[in-house]
Amino acid sequence: MQQTVAEKVLSHLAGRAVEPGEIVTVEPDVVMSHDNTSFIVDAFRATGFERVWDPTRLVVVFDHCVPAVDPRHAQNHADATAFAEEQGLPNFFGAEAGVCHQVMCERGFVLPGSLVLGADSHSTLYGALGALGVPINRTEMAGVWATGEIWLKVPESLRVELTGALPPGVGAKDLVLRLLRELRADGAVYQALEFAGPALPALTISERMTLCNMAVELGAKAGIVPCDDRTRAYLEQRATAPGTRALPDWEPGVARAVPDPGARYAKLHAVDLATLEPQVACPHTVDNVTDLSAVAGTAVHQGYLGSCTNGRLEDLTLAAEVVRGRTLRTPLYVYPASVEVAREAEEAGVLGILRAAGAEVMTASCGPCFGAVGATLGPGEVCISSSNRNFRGRMGDAQSEVYLSSPAVVAASCLEGVIADARPYLEG
Repeated sequence: MQQTVAEKVLSHLAGRAVEPGEIVTVEPDVVMSHDNTSFIVDAFRATGFERVWDPTRLVVVFDHCVPAVDPRHAQNHADATAFAEEQGLPNFFGAEAGVCHQVMCERGFVLPGSLVLGADSHSTLYGALGALGVPINRTEMAGVWATGEIWLKVPESLRVELTGALPPGVGAKDLVLRLLRELRADGAVYQALEFAGPALPALTISERMTLCNMAVELGAKAGIVPCDDRTRAYLEQRATAPGTRALPDWEPGVARAVPDPGARYAKLHAVDLATLEPQVACPHTVDNVTDLSAVAGTAVHQGYLGSCTNGRLEDLTLAAEVVRGRTLRTPLYVYPASVEVAREAEEAGVLGILRAAGAEVMTASCGPCFGAVGATLGPGEVCISSSNRNFRGRMGDAQSEVYLSSPAVVAASCLEGVIADARPYLEG
């Protein structure tokens, strides 16, 4: 039987060949929770179990409400910290690491061919490294903590065939916004969005993370980039990086992280990267996407550069290229995706360039992405954001508006005070 990556991963865990539509009960390789850990703890206690199934496979990262801005957030952190100590969780990261998904990849918890469950909707990002990253809710996570098992329906797979090359000034964010424009927010419901094609090898790990991160916005159960030489190079580099766990032998998982020739797909969607131009998702849905030229000149009150979608060194560097030697007209808030990213950006002079232009560099966290902390929006305010969602009230007041774009467009828009194309700045 020729299988897709999602089918191969679940077949391995089920101990038999599986097909789309089947329900399988499997044991995940790794599970992740963040500030919502305190709520999962309450649900876990309700199961009657006293000890989690495998402390070494639980990862906890505080990132959503960092720093804690009110007593409720502080208490949630305290409760989760106490539970981690009680259970002896070795993979606990308080407010010192960064956004959970970035930390999971940086610290070596995501490996090709593995099943990684996250109590966060953007856990689809793990597919960038050839894993099957599946978001689950808090109650499901509590059940996994207790039993070490979860049931999943084997998803169909939608193959996205990429050809051509990205034009200068156009990036992975523009590609995934284009997919939302063409397939819509329900275009891949309960499917694994598997990327393929001759253009794929040229995409960096950071770009792959952007694509897989926003697969969930298409309704997908997972986003997957098959393992290749770039994946191997990233894992080899991470294996020797300071602060990374000792990576287990990940080579056996590589075979599961590559689809079989002749694998069956529910649908094929082709994109010629050479035809892409900057895209913008307009309020208040992620698939309300248009060419940037259609909304250029729209006034913005602030810019948000960061999140698990576009807060990596590559993203910050691109924004710095746009603003180098210039002065912002609109506030730009920069949230690096992790402490490691922040350190590297500082050492490379990237943060210095952003600060010199007038940007404010914030804590490595989720920041204002979902409106809980940080540079949130008031009534009537407009934000140009490199994040992943623009729902009404997502970043603050229900009467505010969020436009989604690439990091380069965020930077250019803050230079001009209106939504602006970054390509002229990059050409110079």
